[in-house]
Amino acid sequence: MKIAIIAHLKFPIAQPYPGGLEMHTHLLAGALKRRGHDVTLFASEGSDPALAPVYVCQPTGDGLGDPLRHASIDRAENAAYARIMDAVRNGDFDILHNNSLHDLPLRRSQDLAIPMVTALHTPPFESLEAGVRAAPVTMPFAAVSNHTADAWREIVAEPVVIGNGVELSVFVYRPVPDPVPYVFWSGRIVPEKGLHLAIDAARAAGLPLHFAGPRPNPAYWADWIAPRLGDDLTDLGHLGHADLARHLGGARAALVTPRWEEPFGLVVAEALACGTPVAGFRRGALPDILDASCGALAEPDDVASLSDAIVRAVALDRRACRQRAEDLFDADAMTAGYEALYEAALAAHDLSRLPPPRLRRVAGAQA
Repeated sequence: MKIAIIAHLKFPIAQPYPGGLEMHTHLLAGALKRRGHDVTLFASEGSDPALAPVYVCQPTGDGLGDPLRHASIDRAENAAYARIMDAVRNGDFDILHNNSLHDLPLRRSQDLAIPMVTALHTPPFESLEAGVRAAPVTMPFAAVSNHTADAWREIVAEPVVIGNGVELSVFVYRPVPDPVPYVFWSGRIVPEKGLHLAIDAARAAGLPLHFAGPRPNPAYWADWIAPRLGDDLTDLGHLGHADLARHLGGARAALVTPRWEEPFGLVVAEALACGTPVAGFRRGALPDILDASCGALAEPDDVASLSDAIVRAVALDRRACRQRAEDLFDADAMTAGYEALYEAALAAHDLSRLPPPRLRRVAGAQA
């Protein structure tokens, strides 16, 4: 298949990943290429040249913290997505995969002569919901978790659930953690990810915390993280996947502390693939993707409850964690799921283009 993929334009599709959506887009584009498909990725400058992307604009995410720049960011993104949709319409593609979280590709999808598949990576928000409502009712949608599918159910009747995957060959199984115990946290260091709660809970559990991730919110770091820094914390910076896997695999547990309804949580899949159990808040998709064999859930935003979950998690069997990842989070299975969705969309699109059946006059019937 000749597949066009529209990326989120706020950050480059490259390591070290700013977030899970960039990682997912990179993984899917590369996996589809390796499976023999002709893939064109439309993405922002700085995206991985190994994917041979079509660069459409500078990354737009740098100004998100400045309200004075929001209008100019909106204009830049609208112009970039309009150029992408023009290129797809005039190109020789079989199908379009929309990973953008932007309303314009959805609104413009009716201009295309090919089917478009949209992946829902977040709960509904105003502009994306408006775009989904403007899209053709026949558009196929994928949701990254049962939780996300349920959140969209009133708008999208039957989203296909295709869970995110990770490369099991990168996040290798570690049957034994590092000899010096620690717990691990990774993600964007922003309020909604709750690193400050992970720090407090790890201290209450008596375990050092190693953490990693980009710092797009200087005010959160200054007000909530810097005052908590101490000898029991190790700031590893923003890690690529090889280093991330090494530190995850050495940990006694991974802490996942969303302060919002997290639609998936790729760090859960990455940790389990390494054999590292998870302690996290009972929120968003976590109750769907963890079970008692591989994780311990805590009450949301409750440090004491999370501290107790850490103690329970470190006692779990690491082989069971890896098995959960192999069963649910294999990148090859995820890619096959999208291939099946593309094939179904193409088949439905071909049927929709057939002429209506000609009615044969039955003898004796009235005209």
